[in-house]
Amino acid sequence: MSKQSELQLENNLIKQLVGLGYQNVTVLDGDALVANLKHQLEQFNNCVFSDKEFEKILNHLEKGNVFEKSKTLRGRFQFENDKGEATYIRFFNSEVWTDNLFQVTNQITQEGTYKNRYDVTILINGLPLVQIELKRRGLEIKEAFNQINRYQKHSFWSNRGLFQYVQLFIISNGVNTKYLANNELQSVKQTFFWSDVHNKNIKELPDFTNAFLNPNHLGLMIAKYIVRNETHKILMVLRPYQYYAVEKLVAQVETTTDNAYIWHTTGSGKTLTSFKASQIIMDLPQVDKVLFVVDRKDLDYQTMNEFNSFKKDSVDVTKNTHNLVKQLASDSKLVLTTIQKLNNAISKEHYKKQLADLKSKRVVLIFDECHRSQFGETHKLITDYFTNSQLFGFTGTPIFADNASKNNLGKRTTKDLFGKCLHKYVITDAIEDGNVLKFGIEYIGRYKKKSNTLLDIDVEDIDKTEVFKDEKRLEKIADYIIKYHSTKTDNKHFSALFAVSNIKSLIKYYDIFKAKKIAGEHNLRIATIFSYGANEANEDAQDYLPDDELDVAAESELSYKSSHSREKLDEYIVDYNKMYNTGFSTKDSKLFEEYYKDISKRLKEREKKNFNDAKDRLDIVIVVNMMLTGFDAKKVNTLYVDKNLKQHGLIQAFSRTNRILGENKSQGNIVCFRNLKKDTDEAITLFSNKEANETIIMPPYEDIATKFDETLKALLTIAPTHKSVDNLVGEEQKLQFVQAFRRLLRAKNVLESYVDFDWQNLDIDEQTFENYKSEYLDIKDFVDEQRRTHKTSILNDVDFELELIHRDEINIVYILQLLSKIKVKDKTEAQKQKKAIIDLLGGNVKLRSKRELIEKFIEENLPHITDADSITDEFENYWKEEKVKALSKICEDEHLDQKQFNALIQSYTYNGQEPIRQDIFKCLDNRPSILKAREIGDRILTKMKTFIDVFITGMVG
Repeated sequence: MSKQSELQLENNLIKQLVGLGYQNVTVLDGDALVANLKHQLEQFNNCVFSDKEFEKILNHLEKGNVFEKSKTLRGRFQFENDKGEATYIRFFNSEVWTDNLFQVTNQITQEGTYKNRYDVTILINGLPLVQIELKRRGLEIKEAFNQINRYQKHSFWSNRGLFQYVQLFIISNGVNTKYLANNELQSVKQTFFWSDVHNKNIKELPDFTNAFLNPNHLGLMIAKYIVRNETHKILMVLRPYQYYAVEKLVAQVETTTDNAYIWHTTGSGKTLTSFKASQIIMDLPQVDKVLFVVDRKDLDYQTMNEFNSFKKDSVDVTKNTHNLVKQLASDSKLVLTTIQKLNNAISKEHYKKQLADLKSKRVVLIFDECHRSQFGETHKLITDYFTNSQLFGFTGTPIFADNASKNNLGKRTTKDLFGKCLHKYVITDAIEDGNVLKFGIEYIGRYKKKSNTLLDIDVEDIDKTEVFKDEKRLEKIADYIIKYHSTKTDNKHFSALFAVSNIKSLIKYYDIFKAKKIAGEHNLRIATIFSYGANEANEDAQDYLPDDELDVAAESELSYKSSHSREKLDEYIVDYNKMYNTGFSTKDSKLFEEYYKDISKRLKEREKKNFNDAKDRLDIVIVVNMMLTGFDAKKVNTLYVDKNLKQHGLIQAFSRTNRILGENKSQGNIVCFRNLKKDTDEAITLFSNKEANETIIMPPYEDIATKFDETLKALLTIAPTHKSVDNLVGEEQKLQFVQAFRRLLRAKNVLESYVDFDWQNLDIDEQTFENYKSEYLDIKDFVDEQRRTHKTSILNDVDFELELIHRDEINIVYILQLLSKIKVKDKTEAQKQKKAIIDLLGGNVKLRSKRELIEKFIEENLPHITDADSITDEFENYWKEEKVKALSKICEDEHLDQKQFNALIQSYTYNGQEPIRQDIFKCLDNRPSILKAREIGDRILTKMKTFIDVFITGMVG
């Protein structure tokens, strides 16, 4: 049986869609697309448009980017018809989504920067709302993803930008099928399989088509389950488990008054699910108010921001109980608050009158992490107060009989308080789907007997509290973190949390790190935050007890009964203020709250591309319990642990590290300085299934190394030496090499996160690996040239995963540091070091464009510099001069106004949006003729991009 071709896959899909109720229509190009749009909008709105009227509609549709057009799609457009009458039309019916008109077409051709032909397009009311890209069986689905990214850049914006109305992309090779929202600069990790309600993935294209692309379901997804994130101006689409959870919650409200809960593992997007549930439930006519309740003060701000990011000003966080009462008594349908404020509002006598009307109204309460504060008196107080309420809980770690703690109300489970679980999505589901990462857990100390990083820190003596307090042990652990932090965090590209048992230990650790920094033993940026008592007793008057056995979510009051702890915290905040030029303190509650927010922001904003890593980086935050639950920052990839964790507390803490972010974050790193092996196994079993251990935890280093060797063996079969890559015949053989080396890169990426990583233990040395990498990059350069000249190649859609090649932040600052170490008096050694730097420039993707200029500086300027400390200043002056020369040359060659052209470059650099040709032409002395306009515009834009690549991109450390 021969392979199914891409054309066969396409034809079968269209035939299936027609069988589901789609109209098959022929739309060959942009003109036909516009003509079909006119006809479909007329039919959908039950009217006829003149050419003049339709031009007004097209002008309206043309405005804005993808994000703004998503609003236009769901809105109404008022215009004046030819008779002078006000006319309203719609582009999509979100209320009755089956009333929309569904069509399917294929092979639409559009020309923008390049001419592109799209595979299968789903038109709804004439607008292209779903684009499907197919690859033949045997090819990676990622190649279809890369093709979509190219279309977004090259042609979707052309022809009045109608393809910017695409809401969803579908990518498939027949065997695997995934969907994603329409956003620029996405990662393939933001693509999802659809599944059934039991989380069984539906991968085959025909099955996916029946389940997802049938008009009823697809219409519902576009109408209800695409979320506009106002903060980042992007579209987000719910994953299947989020969709099923919301549907079940809404049905529960519509059909019963019973409470219930959702079990979705930590890190699976609970806030988005709860927001969408809140949004739909608040629009139900039978519901008077929705309260979204968080139970930690430090979550109030984060959750509010996340809610408001989905819909601007959707919630106004209550500053105090008085404001909360005003909101509860107002017409506001959605209120976000903490459980403490809600408790105060319904408990205080003087608020009873204001809230009297609300007591019997239909109030839906949605609790964030419902296991935490619901097991005391508060739950009963709320249910007794709101006589017509319905409670829903979200949790990643439910309380079962096995992990329930006893209080004065007895042992109670999540089921006891919230009733049945409406939907489950456990940690094994999330890892299998790629929605969270596995954990790489290393136990450091005597427990780990076969390791080149063995430290004698007595982790086996888990019952000896005096061992944990021993300052020699704490210092050994600090030394270990200092030594291996760069390895764990991809050369400080990520941040870490350090969980310790109590405040006394925290203070000791911080002081040890601080002393070592002053002594010049490290340059880590370390901060800390913990709770403190307002009226603390003298520490000497009580026995200081560690809170190791306490739930991670509940701070131990015994830990804080010391005025010394607050004084130390203020001292540490002073350090923080000096490091970041801030002005926080515990002396003002608002300033202390802002301190927490600043730490949170500093960890979270590392995700942004324009984040100044050298200036604002925060490496480690030492905590007792804060930030170990409910805090999400994708750039946190490591948790150091020197405290006893168990059950839901352990999973919650570990899960701070395993958020998905790009190719070079392969796992969440857990470094345990206590023997938590048994507790870890028990927690994983409890919150997934009996066979979960191998799925959730990364295998030992030796197993990964064996896999690396197997991958290497496969590469050597294709290319026994790096030189033999040049002898590969045809694109099929080159494709095999690229895919094999890419697999080797991935394996190496995982290996490097282990502290045992050592090239000497592998079957390939580092230099040989670098040689293969150079061949890989050469093929990449060749493919890039083919793309530029628009030549067809099976390699065109291959992702070369360049970010996996260099884990180090090798940039201009890094190069300058190397230059400053060159011993200019020792000519032989200096020449050797210069060659090493030039070789590094050739291998580094980000610096290759700068190689010629840096090499010129090394050869012409460096010999005349006698003071190594002045190299940075000399280089900066040199770079500025070369930048001015390059800009002047472009403007002279192309007859451009330098001031205007420079402003255009600054705008492009700032917002990342490619300038339109009209703006480029404004910089010219004379506007080009129509015949030459495109050629000149493309040439100037190419020169602009090259200039930015050389002189601007990557210049900040």
